[in-house]
Amino acid sequence: MGIVAGLDSSPDFTRIVVCDSDTGAVLRQGYAPHPLEGPEGGGRPADVDPQAWLLSLGEAAGGGLLEGVQAIGVSAQANSVVPLDTQGNTVRPAMVGGDKRSQVAAADLIDALGGREAWARAVGSVPQTAQPVTKLRWLARSEPEAAARTAVLLQAHDWLVWQLLGRPGRRTTDRGGASGTGYWSAATGGYRPDLVELALGHQVMLPEVIGPAEAAGTTPEGLLISAGTGETQAAAFGLGIGLGDAVVSLGASGSVMAVHPEALVDQYGMITSLADATGMHLPVVTTLNAVRALRGAAELLGMPDLESLSELAMKSTPGAHGLVLLPYLEGERTPNLPHTAGTLAGLRRESMRPEHLARAAFEGMLCGLADALDVLRARGVDVRRVFLLGAAAELPAVQAAAPALFGAQVVVPQPADYAAIGAARQAAWALGASQGTLDPRTPPVWQGAVAQVLEPGEELAVGQAVRQQYVSVREQTHPGAL
Repeated sequence: MGIVAGLDSSPDFTRIVVCDSDTGAVLRQGYAPHPLEGPEGGGRPADVDPQAWLLSLGEAAGGGLLEGVQAIGVSAQANSVVPLDTQGNTVRPAMVGGDKRSQVAAADLIDALGGREAWARAVGSVPQTAQPVTKLRWLARSEPEAAARTAVLLQAHDWLVWQLLGRPGRRTTDRGGASGTGYWSAATGGYRPDLVELALGHQVMLPEVIGPAEAAGTTPEGLLISAGTGETQAAAFGLGIGLGDAVVSLGASGSVMAVHPEALVDQYGMITSLADATGMHLPVVTTLNAVRALRGAAELLGMPDLESLSELAMKSTPGAHGLVLLPYLEGERTPNLPHTAGTLAGLRRESMRPEHLARAAFEGMLCGLADALDVLRARGVDVRRVFLLGAAAELPAVQAAAPALFGAQVVVPQPADYAAIGAARQAAWALGASQGTLDPRTPPVWQGAVAQVLEPGEELAVGQAVRQQYVSVREQTHPGAL
């Protein structure tokens, strides 16, 4: 038995799991918050000193947590940029998260290359405010001195791997992390340095993209460090999803991703063509409105929390007595309607009851995510099983409606540190490949996630009727949007 560790450096904390390299069984765990202060009024900061990640890592690994560990995998927040100078020092704090400062920069870049379709063909995605490429454009326009000093670009997991290895001359990344930058193409497997220059104004050094089972290096103490990857890819790897599986994530916004054998290029920019952590591809479709639609409905109805809203919704019936909510409360990305508003249709005297509106909010959110699933299905992505993630996945109103509306088996995994587990699984793969005990083309088989399985069952026909009612309202209000 070998012992490996996976660390997940999220925006708010570091989690570490120590696992049996053969089975994936979690042996020990560590946790530490990031010592970060948000902007006035709360919220996450847009600029972070990456040393805070190292401090949190050290605290999480305290007490001998890593004793006996042979390899470490690193997962970290996506959409981060750590700009370094020629000496390897940060020229400014790391730019992280969905940085709204980059909204104008994203629009500028889209126009500069000739539109959304040109970007989709180039790198499989259209610039968004969170992406590193748009952060570089903002940096060039807002902090030209810092931009001029930038000689090397790393993401959060690249920087952490580099630090763990003692800051060697070689800097690496993986396909998954590179595919989210906006200047690396999952389809071609190569960088587009011209797009970096378009955004930043000059060329820079970019990390070498290594394979899923390759090691980034070994520490002086002999500890192997695997390639690392982004949180999304690590979580998918930790869940153990494969062909035929999709993951629906219920956050304030929603996302749908699925494993696919090839990169998808979508001329409308609805699909972000990511690579996964195994050598496959991970096309992603995002909605702007998911749990935020539920929170809005709860506030409107005077419900103290989402659990109360769910309880109220369960007093209604499928179809919400004819009420249909298009939950485009802050515009929408799928379909691409950034300036639209939500729609409540089907109002009749008998449907104007709190429980029906609550039910319509849940069904509207799930139908919007079903639209995102259909975008992938229309491009040939096989979806037979849907993993449902997020705290809202535990709500009875979500679980009652999701299988029939998605038209697939729904799996609700028990809460776990899946990104950290995925990072540990990557470490086990790299360790086994280096020792000759694992095929570098085939990841280790670990125990699957413990989960609740929900079948569409007899409700499938009813759910599809509800979905068709939703589609009919969408087509009436936004014809041809999807």
